[in-house]
Amino acid sequence: MRILITNDDGINAPGLIALHEIATELAGPKGEVWTVAPAFEQSGVGHCISYTKPMMIAELGPRRFAAEGSPADCVLAGLHDVMDGKMPDLVLSGVNRGNNAAENALYSGTVGGAMEAALHGMKAVALSQFFGPDVIALDDPFEAARRHALPILRNLIDNGIWQDQDYGVFYNLNFPPVAAAQVLGAKVVAQGYRRNTAFGVEPHFSPSGRKFLWVKGGPQHEPTLPGTDAWANLEGYVSVTPMRADLTAHDALERVAELFA
Repeated sequence: MRILITNDDGINAPGLIALHEIATELAGPKGEVWTVAPAFEQSGVGHCISYTKPMMIAELGPRRFAAEGSPADCVLAGLHDVMDGKMPDLVLSGVNRGNNAAENALYSGTVGGAMEAALHGMKAVALSQFFGPDVIALDDPFEAARRHALPILRNLIDNGIWQDQDYGVFYNLNFPPVAAAQVLGAKVVAQGYRRNTAFGVEPHFSPSGRKFLWVKGGPQHEPTLPGTDAWANLEGYVSVTPMRADLTAHDALERVAELFA
């Protein structure tokens, strides 16, 4: 199996090392793992692509490249340059440092990388590790992902729904904020919504008196509704969420059409 991996935490992120280990075992002894990851951290860039400027790409080692761009840029570079037209069987993005559940998925460069691969007809999965006090205290904060990703990925590869429509399915995995031994299993759930938290800005002034705004996130351990991703994670489960790049509110189409009948 040929696997392309990327992330949004950058080429030197420990989560990418964990993902490379997962991908290497998944690919098998005769497989290949190719890495194209951002040269610098790209957290929060979503599905951004560098449409108005070129990006430099550098080969750092065998099948290992860094690109000055977003995760979606890295997928484009991998598919259309680095891998020389030989398409991968699977694209993996992560393992992100922090959860990409609920509204975080909308901002996530990790999810954006998987989405770009799906738009190219590739099987794609985003992987993120929910952080918290129990995880930070571990010698390996990515141990839950390291231990539990493989059986989930193998099941999805063999049995999952993929390119069944124009906007194919890709998957968003979030590993719970607990030690690997405490993971209770996996649950297939919808994307949730944290009702008591949101992104905002916090102003600060430089020594010269200039005003700067830092983007500030809200509490991450707010549960979402039962049957959704962050709820499952906080209950100790890996959340498996099938997604599409289609942004249409299909449930609202008929009612809105009545306004223009």
